Amino acid sequence: MSDETIRLVTVGRILRRRWRLLAVLAVVGALVGYGTSLLFPPRYTTSASVLLPGVWQDRELLTQAQIATSSVVVDRAAATLGWTGVTGTKLQHRVSATASDGNIIKISGTAETPERAQQLSDQVAHQFVAFASHVAGDSTDPEAAQPEALRQLVLQAGRNISDLAAAAGPGQTVDSVSTRTELAKLRTALQDAIKKLDQVDPAANKANMVVMGSAPRPSGEAPPTRIQLVAAGALLFFLVALVGHLAAGRTSRRLRTGPEIAAALGSVLLGAVDVPGDRSAHRADGRGPRALVRRLLGADVRWDLPAPRVSGDEAGRQLRYRRVCARLRDQLPSPGRLLVVVPEGDETARRAAGQLVAEAAGDPVLRTVDVSVSRPLVPDHDGESGAVVVLSAGDWTAGELADVAGACADAGHEVVGVVVAEPVLARAGRSADRHPEGAVPVLAVGDDARRGPE
Repeated sequence: MSDETIRLVTVGRILRRRWRLLAVLAVVGALVGYGTSLLFPPRYTTSASVLLPGVWQDRELLTQAQIATSSVVVDRAAATLGWTGVTGTKLQHRVSATASDGNIIKISGTAETPERAQQLSDQVAHQFVAFASHVAGDSTDPEAAQPEALRQLVLQAGRNISDLAAAAGPGQTVDSVSTRTELAKLRTALQDAIKKLDQVDPAANKANMVVMGSAPRPSGEAPPTRIQLVAAGALLFFLVALVGHLAAGRTSRRLRTGPEIAAALGSVLLGAVDVPGDRSAHRADGRGPRALVRRLLGADVRWDLPAPRVSGDEAGRQLRYRRVCARLRDQLPSPGRLLVVVPEGDETARRAAGQLVAEAAGDPVLRTVDVSVSRPLVPDHDGESGAVVVLSAGDWTAGELADVAGACADAGHEVVGVVVAEPVLARAGRSADRHPEGAVPVLAVGDDARRGPE
């Protein structure tokens, strides 16, 4: 199985076992998004378009877009709008301009209401056209030299030259010929000037910008809207919770296999036994308000363990216990007593230890004690030949098990073996008292129980 498949299986397991917690966190994220939307009032955006006649280069269009959002244009728009407490500096952050195909400058304005957004876009567009026309010389100043006025002056000068040439007469004197020659040169120079004015005129017409109608009134809020913030908050909290589960599972140091557990306890693995139960086998016990909240949220269910296997029949489960008891007898040089150490709070291990004591039937004599893993304390040696540790996989770290082994050594008990209890699902439709033909009886005694199956 590839790593990707394992991740998908893990994600599916988290969704199945922690769906209530994830749903609650998503609702909390939605509420946070809603609260964020209350801190930021709704915004509305609309745009006004300005047409630039003539031929424009890309750099020139970008320059005009920057002029449209300059402080000069925005300050004039703010002064014309006259909104209370709104200066050009504040409006400059609400105005943007972009150059698009077709020599069009698109000026966008953002405000708290649709009406104000429309007014802001229209006013900035008009102020931009006025400012650009003023810079290009398209103002009403009578002292400004306009191209059309210069053309009229040149034409008038040409007519005056023609009049002077006619007044000079057709004489052939040196002065008359010289005068007519100079006048002809002057007329030619003026005609060249007119041609140059005609060539310059299309560029001058660039200043004749046109506002292409009023900006449309926006019908909806500008992003991010309240719905978008609520959805983003719910999705963010959900993903953070999911990634947090994956990170916690990846960094977990809990031992999951029998050999690892036996190595941490410094002993040998005697075997694994099945403990039948329902699908809540991975549910942690506890009382009080905190445990109740965890149970309601589904946080008391272990998600990082695979789903319990479906158990076989009762005879098969009894066979596992009897084999463990046989190995215990092999570990002891002579019949004696053993201390069965069960971590406190491990209900699966507690049930396995009880079944192991019943199956041993006094050979060897087993005494069960619960030991706190956080501060392990084992009863002192009282004639026992050693200790056997019964625990579930995936619940304890190597350091915690090393502490349990140390507590056994301090009390004078040698850990002779480790038994791993695995929760399984009981097979439906089969009675526990019914055994297959040829199965060994559950509570065999005497020599048969002492020998056990091989």
